[in-house]
Amino acid sequence: MDPAIWIIALGAVLAGFVQGLSGFGFGLTALSVWAWALDPQLAAVLSVFGGLTGQVIAAFSMRRGFNWALLLPFLVGGLVGIPLGVVLLPALNVALFKLMLGLFLAVWCPLALFARNLPPVTFGGRIADGVMGLIGGVMGGLGGFTGAVPTLWCTLRRMDKDTQRAIIQNFNLATLTATMAAYLFSGMVTVDMLPSLGLVALAVLVPVLVGARLYIGISETRFRQIVLGLLTLSGIALVASAAPELLGRYGG
Repeated sequence: MDPAIWIIALGAVLAGFVQGLSGFGFGLTALSVWAWALDPQLAAVLSVFGGLTGQVIAAFSMRRGFNWALLLPFLVGGLVGIPLGVVLLPALNVALFKLMLGLFLAVWCPLALFARNLPPVTFGGRIADGVMGLIGGVMGGLGGFTGAVPTLWCTLRRMDKDTQRAIIQNFNLATLTATMAAYLFSGMVTVDMLPSLGLVALAVLVPVLVGARLYIGISETRFRQIVLGLLTLSGIALVASAAPELLGRYGG
């Protein structure tokens, strides 16, 4: 049996659980596994498709109301950012981008995790929310990383866990749908990818539901710790996946 099948399934299972528990993180988790063995284009498509599949499952299993006034700036920014990310993808040094983002997450999130008395971020209002959505959209176009920056922003704003979950879940659902449509339109999705897409869809089903069930019972403090911890690990994974390519390109 092709070892790639087990790699795809492992990445999807881990990422599905993380997404079900936290509402984000499918792409960052899955690519920390897939980046070592899969073609970058296939990994990007599987990341977006898997994240979208997980969000659809979560939307039906965890229906939560949301505030349009809070969601709209993130959503508008995200939908503007997606085509920018798709256009930038062929020209951007993705490895360097992942390294810089990974270092930021790996340094900042532990500081926020251990500095429990940091005041909530209040500046910028809806404009700042839209900018964070824009960044999330660009990152979605680059490979399905839609949720990391908006999630960190909501955490720094000290939103309660259900409000944050509702914003990120609906933001990711909309932006990943748009990203997948952009990938289809641009020709990134090929017929050869269909078996891998089917495998990802099957692999995420149970882990997403298990993670979503665990989410219901955790406290506000524990949820914040989980989110910041996952963002830290995501940053480390991004650095680890980018470093070999950069060393190979510039080391010699």
